[in-house]
Amino acid sequence: MSYGQQGGPPSQWDPWKPNSQQPWDGGQDGRTPDWAALAEASETRNKRRKLLFVVGGALATAAIGTAVAMAVVSAGGGSNEASTTSSLPASADIPSQSATAPSFAPTSAPPPLDPKDFVGSKTKDTAPLSAESLFPGTQLTMGETVYKKGRTADTTNCASVTKGTLPKILKDNDCTRLLRVSYIKDGVAVTVGVAVFDTEAQALKAKGQADKKSVVASLSGDGVKAFCDSAVCRTTTNSYGRYAYFTVAGFTNGKNVTEKSTEVFSTGNDLAEFTFRQIRRRGEAQASAATG
Repeated sequence: MSYGQQGGPPSQWDPWKPNSQQPWDGGQDGRTPDWAALAEASETRNKRRKLLFVVGGALATAAIGTAVAMAVVSAGGGSNEASTTSSLPASADIPSQSATAPSFAPTSAPPPLDPKDFVGSKTKDTAPLSAESLFPGTQLTMGETVYKKGRTADTTNCASVTKGTLPKILKDNDCTRLLRVSYIKDGVAVTVGVAVFDTEAQALKAKGQADKKSVVASLSGDGVKAFCDSAVCRTTTNSYGRYAYFTVAGFTNGKNVTEKSTEVFSTGNDLAEFTFRQIRRRGEAQASAATG
């Protein structure tokens, strides 16, 4: 009877194989270990273990490298942030904070035309002119006072409708036309005479030469009785542009004007002011038409 493995040589011990048996030295009653074989098996295990660590480390490094490569590819491929950064210009193309801001020439509307320029000479003052256009309507309101309009007159013989020193003054300064109109209120009448010259200088000279005896002839008719034919009346003289204008105001009953005749003074002042406004409006209208 045999107590061993039957059918072949005894099995060889494999330190990595479970349940394999270690060889024993048969010369020492089968119980003494083979120390040389054990040492060789231990060295073999250590070598295999080192090999596994090296291979495993290489595989881990390769995996990390792959992940980094994938991250780099992903960042370079479809990231909005990456594409935004790549679209920036080179540093040489980016303006520095110290760059001078662009400057633009200041723009402004042209200054308005001066109305006086258009009534300062006949070359610009070309709008139609008449006593009716300068003094329109049938009455005039100044503040709370209403004046009824009388006759109008227009002549190129300026000296023929003036008195005292005025005929010579107008003639010497080449007056080309004289327009007249009369207004009345409560027995006080006034006539305005507008002398027309070619230039402003002529009008200014005529104004400067006029004195208390430079009188425009009163104009009666159309509801205005004759006045200031022989009585003392109040007169004024002024000019604007190429126009010199004169007023004569008094009572229609022939009474003389005194310093206490305030109604006569206010009437003459109102009509002188209105005449100035009308000549200026004439200039404004032509200036507006020129800019339009």
